[in-house]
Amino acid sequence: MFLTISTTGDEKNPATDLGFLLHKHPEKSQAFSTSYGTAHVLYPEADAGRCTAALLLEVDPVALVRRGKGKGRGGAPDAALAQYVNDRPYAASSLLAVALSGVFSSAMKGVCAAKPELPGLPRPLRIEIPALPARGGPDLVRRLFEPLGWTVTAEPVALDAEFPEWGDSRYVGLVLESEALTLAEALRHLYVLLPVLDDAKHYWVSADEVDKLLRAGEGWLPDHPEQKLITSRYLSRRWSLTRQAMERLELVRLAEADDSEVEEIDNAVEAETETEEKPAPLAEQRRDAIIAALKESGAGRVLDLGCGQGQLVQALLKDVQFTEIVGVDVSVRALTIASRRLKLDRMGERQASRVKLFQGSLAYTDNRLKGYDAAVLSEVIEHLDLPRLPALEYAVFGAARPRTVVVTTPNVEYNVRWETLPAGHVRHGDHRFEWTREEFRSWAGAVAERHGYDVGFRPVGPDDPEVGPPTQMAVFRMTAAKEEKAA
Repeated sequence: MFLTISTTGDEKNPATDLGFLLHKHPEKSQAFSTSYGTAHVLYPEADAGRCTAALLLEVDPVALVRRGKGKGRGGAPDAALAQYVNDRPYAASSLLAVALSGVFSSAMKGVCAAKPELPGLPRPLRIEIPALPARGGPDLVRRLFEPLGWTVTAEPVALDAEFPEWGDSRYVGLVLESEALTLAEALRHLYVLLPVLDDAKHYWVSADEVDKLLRAGEGWLPDHPEQKLITSRYLSRRWSLTRQAMERLELVRLAEADDSEVEEIDNAVEAETETEEKPAPLAEQRRDAIIAALKESGAGRVLDLGCGQGQLVQALLKDVQFTEIVGVDVSVRALTIASRRLKLDRMGERQASRVKLFQGSLAYTDNRLKGYDAAVLSEVIEHLDLPRLPALEYAVFGAARPRTVVVTTPNVEYNVRWETLPAGHVRHGDHRFEWTREEFRSWAGAVAERHGYDVGFRPVGPDDPEVGPPTQMAVFRMTAAKEEKAA
């Protein structure tokens, strides 16, 4: 996918100011990692009279297929047309829009620290996209861009130049020209309208897309004659989100007509009576799920294996059911931070008797870990090299043998829901692996069978119907026969 942005100037107002606006030096070629490949920024020409910046998005089609699997993000029918023959990754679409917002984020916000006067000044702009998917053809392209002040040239691309009787493809060659727009306005137009023309997105459209649309559409979308079409297509025709966006756009339009603020128009409910809450962070949801599983098990004495900086230990101390809580970690620095977090040096004697922190490696058996009701391995196993997992398995399930073991780990299938996570990357640089739900269940089932446990699985976080939850949790309980023998 390829896009160029050109401008002209003179000695007083050089065209190379484009480099300041884009925050990309004209004498350098730069590469940036994106969700599904690499974005390259280079300048084919750069002098006082004319400057052109080119964005080349090199998509990894294999990652596109593997991560999307025809569902959710990457779930448009074209994206899963075939694993080896598919022209879609090489056409401008929401992939290019996301690359624009990532690579030129400061320019899109209208920020330029070096020359703060530049972003607010209109300048001559020419934007070219050689191949743009346009479901609706050149006519729709003009209906979308011309009301925004663009001079539009949209030429249909033939299916095959050698066989004109086959007709035109759904692609157009697009040229946009304007003398009256700022670069920030131009980039926001592209960010919204590229996926609208394509009528598809490569990622799952959730409620936060409404906020993205309204931010990028500020100043032009409320009065656009094709507002309804733009909103519906941008939100992947999800009726509830489209209605929400249209209602908010109408409030903006009314506020502008009345020369007032949106908050003054939308004042039916007092601010202090608002009941809508932001969703809890995933780490908090994970701790709540772990504590719920431990309480169900009736555990009183709990091990937090790989306790890190002590967040779970701190949460467990708030519940009187847990009479003894032991945090274990191989990192002395992490244990020091945990001690400060828990304020162990200022903790009362009775409370301090409930908690212990000590250093230990989970790859070795440790007699100090025996005799506890429950153990937690929260976001731990993925930090070990796979060949080391059997050693951890034996140390916990074979030697320590708590009656309940709670294990959480990332669900790699859910990674496609984070559009900022580059293709093929794990969520944290120290993760040695991340498992699918099937891989995790297979491992947990084998561990349970080898060591005399039953195992059940629970989602942590929003359970997406296509890719599952962001975190997967297994709860191991010692089988009745083994527990009776242990007793």
